[in-house]
This record gives sequence, structure tokens and C-alpha cells, in this order.
Amino acid sequence: MRWKGRRGSSNIEDRRGRRVATRGGGIGLIVVALVAAYFGIDPQMVMDVGGQLSSGAQQSSQRDYQPSAKEQELARFVAVVLADTEDTWNQLFADAGKRYQEPKLVMFTGSVNSACGSASAAMGPFYCPADSKVYIDLGFYDELKRRHKAPGDFAQAYVIAHEVGHHVQHLLGISDKVHKARRNLSSTQANSLSVKLELQADCLAGVWANHTDKERHILQQGDVEEALNAASAIGDDRLQREARGTVTPESFTHGTSRQRVYWFKRGLNEGNIKRCDTFSAKTL
Repeated sequence: MRWKGRRGSSNIEDRRGRRVATRGGGIGLIVVALVAAYFGIDPQMVMDVGGQLSSGAQQSSQRDYQPSAKEQELARFVAVVLADTEDTWNQLFADAGKRYQEPKLVMFTGSVNSACGSASAAMGPFYCPADSKVYIDLGFYDELKRRHKAPGDFAQAYVIAHEVGHHVQHLLGISDKVHKARRNLSSTQANSLSVKLELQADCLAGVWANHTDKERHILQQGDVEEALNAASAIGDDRLQREARGTVTPESFTHGTSRQRVYWFKRGLNEGNIKRCDTFSAKTL
């Protein structure tokens, strides 16, 4: 992926090396824990970590924290990818007669407080609609490479673009509608809506890649395959099979590997937000 020498976003909060402040767990922590299934992690583990974080830790900067040269290079990469999403979505929203509100991206190490509650790095990247921020521990990219066998810079860019896709959904009011609808549904029906929301975010990530490549020619040979490999690696079926050896479709919240690949490719090939309507699709 061609990214060096281009603008990096200023919408970055660097909280690396900080301890987590006490804010209590409560409903916010529960909401954040729901996304743990994204990485095949038991949500209860996240709740336990959050409980520990809420028991008395104080926020303070670790003065001896010194990111390595590799980490700093990765931080610059993240800033460039975020800037690309800003340019793309600002233009697409303007074309639709709307105003895009750029999200912040928070880099952290170990654990973090968000408006959605306390979170452990074990959960992986997430988007919090309550503060319109994307959160990521850069160590996740090593996890993506080692555990999920999905290396590559465009695979890393896909992860950010997916979370920004959730921000787009939030701005368009899609997320709120889904969350309200979930309250009156069975767990299986609610999970089905979550799958559609996540697959739409994958499609929006593809839309971003389509437009960014047209404008800046970022893609190199093998980049698309990297992103597709990452999408496949974090499908619910694959994660559940790896975590416990069995698959429970009614508990899926993000979609199967095949579905995630399909919807990312759809956005990438067509570059049209309207083609990302997973909620009206007859089949996913």
C-alpha cells in the first residue's frame, strides 16, 4: 500500500503508556463487552478486566514509556489512513448534500476509558458512538498477523476503515435505529441485526478503498488479497471454531468469513454507499 509522504490526520489522541482512570463499569462496560465476540473472546473476560480497571486505578502518564521506532512508524501509518478516510467521507457526504463530522482516533496501550466504558486491548479495535471515537491498541496488528494469519499494511488499513464505517453509520442514524430495534427482539433476532450492521461497515470500508484508490492510487499488488484475508480471518464462524471448536450461527454478531469478504468486495468494486444496504438484502 502506498502511504508514505502523504498527510496524516490531526484527529489523533495518543494515550499510549497511560493507566486507566476509574470511572466505574456499569452499562457502558456491558455495551463495550458485546463486541468481544468480534475476536472470539468471552465477553465475561472483558467484564472482569473492566471490573479490575474500575477498582481503583488512577489515570497517569507513564513517563518511562518510549515507543519503538516500529511503533512510531505504525502510528504515522494509522494517521495517514485516518486522513484518507476523512478526505473520502468528506467528499462523499458533500456530494450527498451532507456534512461529515470527522471522528477522533485514540491510540492506547493495554486498556482505555471511553464514553462506552472501560476496555481491554484484548477486545481489539472498537468504535464508541457515545464519543464518536475509534480506539485501537497498535499491538493488535501483531495479533492480526500472528493469531489470525492476516499480515499486511492494507489489512491494517481495512481494520481502521471498518471502524470508521461504524462512525458513518452513526452519522447517518443507522446505528441508532438498529440499537433501538434490538431492544424488542429475541437474542437471535438482535444478533441478526448486529450482523447486518457489521457487514454494512465492511462494505463501507470497501467504498472507502474504492474512492481512495481512484484519487491517490494507493493499492499495490497483493493489497486487496491482504484485506480479504483479514476480513475472512475475523468471521464469526472461523473465530468460534478456533476458540471452542464449534460454531453457533444464532450467536453470530459480525457475520461469517464468506459474508465479510463478500460485502467488503461489494463496496470495493462498486464504490457506492447505496449498494451497502445489508438490511434490505435478500441474502447476506
